[in-house]
Amino acid sequence: MAEIVQVNISRGGVPKRPVPEAMITTLGLYGDSWAHPQIHGGPDQRVLIIAAEAVDELAAQGFPVFYGALGENLTVRGVDPSTLRAGQTWRAGDAILELTKVRVPCATLHIYGRTICDRIYDPTSPLRARSGFYASVRREGLVSPGAPFELLSELA
Repeated sequence: MAEIVQVNISRGGVPKRPVPEAMITTLGLYGDSWAHPQIHGGPDQRVLIIAAEAVDELAAQGFPVFYGALGENLTVRGVDPSTLRAGQTWRAGDAILELTKVRVPCATLHIYGRTICDRIYDPTSPLRARSGFYASVRREGLVSPGAPFELLSELA
């Protein structure tokens, strides 16, 4: 089963820093904010999820990344990003999240002139969803490292 390895928040922008636990509310993680609320956030972008394996792979390629560096709220292990789809519902600790869309990387995710993931949604690309997947909050709940990240249903 997949699990949450790190929970991250910031007062705006990246990186987001780890916290021992956080409450996921209908507005996102308590204590978290966005640097550009006109672009980030909103009901379909309350939580950003990134696979730890994707961050690990980028670090192994020499990118200066770590968990939280890409602005994710939840760093999860044991989920293949290529299997993530809009409409899936996942249990994250005590919360229920619905995936809404692949995150399109902004300039922040272009490091040393190299793009760490696809800017165009291509479900066949090996880079698909490496920049993360947004989710809306269907049920509020507490989340912490070590908590399960479990697929509940394929379509909302």
